[in-house]
Amino acid sequence: MEVFSTALLLCLVLDPVGNIPAFLAVLNNVPAGKHRRIIVREMLVALATLILFLFLGKYILAALQVSYGSLGAAGGIILFLIALRMVFPGPKGVFHEDLDGEPFIVPLAIPLIAGPGAMATLMLLMARRPDNWPTWLAALLLAWLVSGVILLLAERLGRLLGKRTLVAIERLMGLILTTVAVEMLINGIEQAYDKFVHAQ
Repeated sequence: MEVFSTALLLCLVLDPVGNIPAFLAVLNNVPAGKHRRIIVREMLVALATLILFLFLGKYILAALQVSYGSLGAAGGIILFLIALRMVFPGPKGVFHEDLDGEPFIVPLAIPLIAGPGAMATLMLLMARRPDNWPTWLAALLLAWLVSGVILLLAERLGRLLGKRTLVAIERLMGLILTTVAVEMLINGIEQAYDKFVHAQ
């Protein structure tokens, strides 16, 4: 069950349904025959990036001298901001500029798929229970696979569901992610407080 619950959390953070309009906008000027190849490539780049942060996150924290409590609080804030954007999207959407040509790594792989929220979440999971890395990796692969399937079907889903339904789904997922973000923020503050108390 832990794999599926963690995969659900990661799916909310990766937000493939909410990324459908952005993907369609970015790929609008690219020939339709290249869409599938581009999405698969960008998904693989994003997966490699997320796995890198999963296993090397603790070394990054050590180099930056960042505590687990600080990471938890920061991760909660980032997720909360992402959730707010999902619930209250801006009038211009994700991008404020026109994107021409075939995208490479930015913005599809990073930050749309492998964004700061996903990176912080994986680092926090690994920091809390590093011995449970097979579960975290399995959850990441499952969430990545689900996200990949949804994004490969982006054009069909966009036509089938319509813009209003996609917005409604994204806002619902944003509400769920808000509760997760608040819980993560509270846990991070508690850990930071405990560390401060023990240091006295």
